[in-house]
Amino acid sequence: MTSRLAQRVHAALERRFPERRLFIRSDDHTRFIRLRPGTQIAFWTVSALTLGWTIVATAIVLMDSIGAGNFRAQAERDQAVYEDRLLAMAAERDAYAAEAASARERFAAALAQVSAMQSELLAAEERARELSTSLAVVQDTLRRAVAEREDAQTRLAAMTADEPGAATSELADALDFVTDALADTAADRDRHASMAEEATRLAGDLDLELRLMEERNDEIFRQLEEAMQISVEPLDNLFRTAGLDPDRIIEEVRRGYSGTGGPLTPIAYSTMGPAGIDDGTMRANRILDQLDQLNLYRIAVERVPFALPLQDSFRWTSGFGTRWGRMHEGVDMAGPVGTPVYATADGVVVFAGWESGYGRLVRIRHDFGIETRYAHLNAIRVEVGQRVSRGERIGDMGNSGRSTGPHLHYEIRVGGQPINPMIYIRAGDDVF
Repeated sequence: MTSRLAQRVHAALERRFPERRLFIRSDDHTRFIRLRPGTQIAFWTVSALTLGWTIVATAIVLMDSIGAGNFRAQAERDQAVYEDRLLAMAAERDAYAAEAASARERFAAALAQVSAMQSELLAAEERARELSTSLAVVQDTLRRAVAEREDAQTRLAAMTADEPGAATSELADALDFVTDALADTAADRDRHASMAEEATRLAGDLDLELRLMEERNDEIFRQLEEAMQISVEPLDNLFRTAGLDPDRIIEEVRRGYSGTGGPLTPIAYSTMGPAGIDDGTMRANRILDQLDQLNLYRIAVERVPFALPLQDSFRWTSGFGTRWGRMHEGVDMAGPVGTPVYATADGVVVFAGWESGYGRLVRIRHDFGIETRYAHLNAIRVEVGQRVSRGERIGDMGNSGRSTGPHLHYEIRVGGQPINPMIYIRAGDDVF
């Protein structure tokens, strides 16, 4: 039975792959090689497998090339957007700072003018009070003079009836003197009344001008307050998104900030507390406080790793989390050997050398308990103890250590614990 089945299979193979002979002729004799059906089937099988493997490998290479091109184009677009937003943010910050400085100068000039006008208004009110007092004195004098004149007229009438001679002449002289004094007193009264009216008008004009100036200052303050709110809120959200407390960050930056004086100095102080400072001065000081906060945020942003460590095109290859049963404590970015690697924030280099699986490694300590690591480098361009700034080149991408290809392994640690770097990178993308 088995023999018959084998014969049938052999016959079927003979029909599909008939036996062939390959003749090889030399000078003195001829040889041939017999190609049996099994040999032909093996040859065609090997050929088909080789062709299939070639097609699959070519497809994988093409897909990887297309994917790498897409990642590279996306990275270039993201980098261009990041740079444009960073430049726009810097220009907007400079414009706000210039506008605030200009507004402070205008406010200082307006404050000086208001102070001068208040002094003039107080002087005018003092003159008005003095004129009122003088007018009251003049009126009292006039009333006494009128009473004296009436008394003199009464006495003159009585004396005229008794002695119409020398006494009449003496009383007439006295009456003329009193009449002249009354005329002078009336003239003084009219002059003081005119001066009091002029002082009252001047005080009204000054009060109107003061109100108009206060309205203009209120509009300037409102625009500055809105600008400060628009500028500070995104930066506040930036730190909250990264899991950092903005108040603690600002307080730490303020403690380490050695700058003094300058445009952020409060405009006025008073030993009487807030009640001793007018509303305009308090609003100006609040704006200066917000400008100070904006400046501290700017300093803090330079010290927190929100930037990307690569500025050239690259592709993401591995993320943060469990990989092959082990914890992958950073992100991997693949690119050509020698691609520049940059510090993502201001800090101090605490390690620069070879470390087991990391290969060539650079560790940078930043403020707020943050550390960044740059592994598998081809070359290291910094030394231990060196202070670096954000965007400063610290090494070149490579394939050192436990690595399957040229890439950068990038880590962020807070308090010694690994944190997903994408939290900081995406937080920076939302603002810059």
